[in-house]
Amino acid sequence: MIVFPAIDLKQGQVVRLAEGDMDRATVYGDDPATQAMLFAEAGAEHLHVVDLDGSFAGRAENREAVEAIIEAFPGYVQLGGGIRTPEAVEGWFALGVARVVMGTAALKDPQFVKDMAREFEGGIVVAVDAKDGMVATAGWADVSDVPVADMARRFEDAGVASLLFTDIGRDGMLKGCNIDATVELARQTDLPVIASGGVKGLDDIHMLSLHAREGIEGVITGRALYDGRLDLAAALAMAARA
Repeated sequence: MIVFPAIDLKQGQVVRLAEGDMDRATVYGDDPATQAMLFAEAGAEHLHVVDLDGSFAGRAENREAVEAIIEAFPGYVQLGGGIRTPEAVEGWFALGVARVVMGTAALKDPQFVKDMAREFEGGIVVAVDAKDGMVATAGWADVSDVPVADMARRFEDAGVASLLFTDIGRDGMLKGCNIDATVELARQTDLPVIASGGVKGLDDIHMLSLHAREGIEGVITGRALYDGRLDLAAALAMAARA
């Protein structure tokens, strides 16, 4: 099971939001590249980066910071946030991003995402962000009437690498990952699932790792790392045993 330390970017700074609210951002640093290197030094081989401003704008808003992270981090960078055109997808892969995360585009233009998944095999991750079981988009500002499982099934035969499932109500809140909902989604689809939202400590990593063989590919963690509640090296060691 992969542990993805998260670097969320807002106006070039490393931040974490509470429940996806841009007005409830905690700033953890102003040097994203250095943060990426610190995660690498702790043993991380994968990184999850989000251009938060881009999620709302629909285009890259933290390009310089992302480019600096890609240059600094020796492992695999997974990037999301406002990536909604073929040019944007192609551009990020050309710069060295390993996987591109698409959420709003996946709901509003699923054929486009399927086309990108076929062109960049193993490179597209579909973000399924949920609020009360329904898919939310546009930086979680809009909640649709599409159930999470229905959204996931649309991409089963499209060559998508994984689903990234976030429980918005827990994101950045240290309430604990929604293990039940994440595992249920993994059981309902043939695609691997990455858990996100609410990780508060090593127990969450352990519980998710117990379900790795049911399709839990990885887990994203941010605030717990930045607040010192979760030791990255310990989390990586536990996940490696899954």
